[in-house]
Amino acid sequence: AQLFGLALGGAAVAVLGAHRALAVSAALYLGCALAVRLRLPRLEPGVSDGTSGRARGDGGAVRASLRGAGLLLRARTVRRLMLAQWLPSAFVAGAEGLIVAYAGGRHFAPGWYAVLMGCLPVGMLIGDLLVGRLLRPPTRERLVVPLVVLMGLPLVGFAAEPGVGLSCALLLLTGSGFAYGLGLQRPFLDARPQDGQGQAFGLLGSGNMTLQGVGPACFGSVAEGIGTGGAIALAVLGQGVQEGPLQTE
Repeated sequence: AQLFGLALGGAAVAVLGAHRALAVSAALYLGCALAVRLRLPRLEPGVSDGTSGRARGDGGAVRASLRGAGLLLRARTVRRLMLAQWLPSAFVAGAEGLIVAYAGGRHFAPGWYAVLMGCLPVGMLIGDLLVGRLLRPPTRERLVVPLVVLMGLPLVGFAAEPGVGLSCALLLLTGSGFAYGLGLQRPFLDARPQDGQGQAFGLLGSGNMTLQGVGPACFGSVAEGIGTGGAIALAVLGQGVQEGPLQTE
């Protein structure tokens, strides 16, 4: 989907120009919001989120969600597994947000911008296929830490401000490291409360989206001081801090 979106976005910019393409993108978002509002079925409380139907009587869905999130985050193993999935992707998202600026600073041809942006999802696709299809679950779980290292270490190469070919190779390797998440799925499934499965995965997804949104803003500020190549290289820190949380039983 990311690759299709990049291709469609590039075609829209080529035909309409950047400003009009952004307007089309905004209109598509509004269309998606309307489709979700009008077409998706309404579910009764407690049917899909694993919570009890007493949520409304206990003070509403918001209060029940906050209470459930607090319980999940107080569970040490669940908290560690969530951080293990949040932080590496947040740091890489911050680095990804600098790719266009890096390409512009290195004066790459405009056509290479989309190629560089597409390398991460291509690497993700390759890594998921190889790890998901060729390795058994116990092996995936043993490879979580090496794959996290693979996810971050290639970005250090951007400190040397490589050319377009090496930049593509580094981003492909980084993308393939995202397969580490496959090794955390079963431990997370086993660690989350039986009656809060929906909320556990909802919190995991919302935390991922939030931190991936914060990452580019933080890395953009850092890039103003040390340059885009150096800021991209700092994404390896997000993988280093995971050594503790990944050591789960």
